[in-house]
Amino acid sequence: MLRHYESLGLVRPSGRTGSGYREYSGEDIQRIFHIESLRSLGLSLREIGRALDDPGFTPSALVGDLIRQTRERIAAQTELLTRLRRIDAADPAGWEDVLQVVALLQALESKSAAARQRAALSSADGIPVPVEALVEAALSETEPNVAGALRWALARSGDRGPALLAEGLGSPVAAVRERAVRSLVEMPGGEATAHLRDALAHPDVVVRGYAALALGTQGVADAVPTLIDMIVEGRNDTDAADALSVLASDTATADQIASGLVDHLAHDTTEAPARGRLTQALAGIPGTRASRALVELSRDADRAVALTATYLLRLRDVRAGCARVSGQV
Repeated sequence: MLRHYESLGLVRPSGRTGSGYREYSGEDIQRIFHIESLRSLGLSLREIGRALDDPGFTPSALVGDLIRQTRERIAAQTELLTRLRRIDAADPAGWEDVLQVVALLQALESKSAAARQRAALSSADGIPVPVEALVEAALSETEPNVAGALRWALARSGDRGPALLAEGLGSPVAAVRERAVRSLVEMPGGEATAHLRDALAHPDVVVRGYAALALGTQGVADAVPTLIDMIVEGRNDTDAADALSVLASDTATADQIASGLVDHLAHDTTEAPARGRLTQALAGIPGTRASRALVELSRDADRAVALTATYLLRLRDVRAGCARVSGQV
């Protein structure tokens, strides 16, 4: 090493012994330590020479470059580590399997939507696609057809998907949160349902809405308040009303839904369009509580609300008559 430094002119021995060995003074030793210190920062030997011998050589620009280069190396190594972990998670049996997983990972990152979609659908052929890669792709995908294929693949991916998608609900980017909840909605199993229950308290109304619609169709009564809020606010109100009608197949839940709808109708601050939507939602709610509410609404000061309630009452009478006739037959 010392001979190499000497050949580059970085350090020169102060003299030689009678037997030809190099002699280094205290200043020479200090310079060697300076060289090693600067090497530890990632400077090349050429840059070290300039730093030690050129009075006009300032460290600011060079240190900035070193910071940038170090960040690039860290990013590249982190990407490599992530890829290696995903290959390891696929549990390849041989190098052919390794190459197959690498090809899939590259396809998921392709600029071609068709290539990304084929990679997502490859799990149908028994090719293991690392779930972390699927989640990352699903949270960043903007092409609807590819996003659908990724959600389908995630639903078949096993147990780790729901937890990883739930982490996506905490993203600061609204589009990522929406993709996370839409993927979570299609995941089977109790863990996904538990994460959707938690999402009912999410500050993002879009996340709450997707969670409530999914839980409502599954018969989870916890979704009722959010579904009613969606009707009041006019956000996917038709789908929310349909979900409420599914929940209303349980008598106790039907009364809870009717009470919630009526409570909102009783507020003077509820504007006419919202009152109309709430009244229409009562159409899918069976039971005497909903019927009494419609009777009261048929005399509402808002003519559109009163006419809607009157029409819904007539439909109930027709259905009840048909049911009686069917029972007699």
